[in-house]
Amino acid sequence: MKKILTIALAVVIGLAFVTGVFAQDKPAAAPDKPAKIEKPAKIEKAPKVKVKTFKGEFVSADVAAKTIVAKNDKGEMTFDVSGIKKMPEFMTGDKIRVAYVDKDGKNVAKAVKAEKKPAPKKGKKVVDKPAPPPAPVKK
Repeated sequence: MKKILTIALAVVIGLAFVTGVFAQDKPAAAPDKPAKIEKPAKIEKAPKVKVKTFKGEFVSADVAAKTIVAKNDKGEMTFDVSGIKKMPEFMTGDKIRVAYVDKDGKNVAKAVKAEKKPAPKKGKKVVDKPAPPPAPVKK
């Protein structure tokens, strides 16, 4: 009895898999001529954007709009600093250098750095001596 049940179960499982094969879509008929492989259209590379440099004084920063304003002898410029991960903090009047590109009519900053102060000139050091203490008062 167990052998008959095992054989019947094997037949039922076999039929379940066979019907799945018949349910598949038939492959498309092979064409007589091989299909031409089309070359992809050439992708036009965007022209390289020239990075410009601005040197001047820090004027202000707008944290909400993620912009800074700097000025030099030619005028004031506003820069979008949203792409800069670590934005240094500046005080009004600090000398800064901004590397930026013009993108969609905006000046997008790539880097903002403080200008290094010039090293003091070597030569004679001028040391201010403190004033001598006042002489004791005689009575």
